[in-house]
Amino acid sequence: MSAAKQSGEKFSFTSENAARAEKIVAKYPAGRQASAVIPLLDIAQRQSGGWLPQAAMDHVADYLEMPRIRVYEVASFYTMFNLKPVGEHLVQVCTTTPCWLRGSDGIVGACKKKLGIGVGETTPDGKFTVVEVECLGACVNAPMVQINDDYYEDLDPELMEKLLDTLASGKKPGIGSQTGRRGSCAQSGPTSLKEKAKSNA
Repeated sequence: MSAAKQSGEKFSFTSENAARAEKIVAKYPAGRQASAVIPLLDIAQRQSGGWLPQAAMDHVADYLEMPRIRVYEVASFYTMFNLKPVGEHLVQVCTTTPCWLRGSDGIVGACKKKLGIGVGETTPDGKFTVVEVECLGACVNAPMVQINDDYYEDLDPELMEKLLDTLASGKKPGIGSQTGRRGSCAQSGPTSLKEKAKSNA
C-alpha cells in the first residue's frame, strides 16, 4: 500500500473507477444520486487497499453532492467498511451461534496460533488481519470464514491452518466447502431423493 493511501491525504477515483461510479449513479433518478453511496464506498475501499481513509469518504460525498457527515454515518454503520488499514487477506471469522456450535472458537484459536495475532490485529508483514463477525449466511456449512470476497466452509482448526498456509504461500485455496461437501447436503451424504422418480407414463 502506498504512503498516500496510508495517510489518506489525497483521493480521487481512477479513470476506470470513475466510469464505474458514473454507471452506478445513472441507475438512480435525478436528485437521488445519494442512493449510490454504498456501492461507491465499496469502489473507494477497494481502490484504497481494503479500507476507507477520510479522504476517500470525502471524495464520495463530494461526488454525490451530499453532506460528508452522511457518508461517515454510512461507513461507520456497515461492518463491511473498514475505517483503518487491514491486511492483504482480511480473515472474517463468523462466531454467531450456528458457527459457534460447530466449533468457531477453534477456528479463532487456529488463526491466533498460526498468525501470532489476536482478533482485530494485523500481522507485522501486513498480510493478514483477523476479525470476528456476525452471521455470514452459510450456517448450514458451519463453521466458516470469509476471506476478502470468498467463503471457506466446513472448517476445523487443522483445515483453517492449511488455508492460511496456502494464502501465505501466494496461492489461492479452493473456495466453498473444505471437506468436499456438495452444496448444503448432509455431511454423511444425501438422505432423500436418492433415486430418480419413476414416470407415471
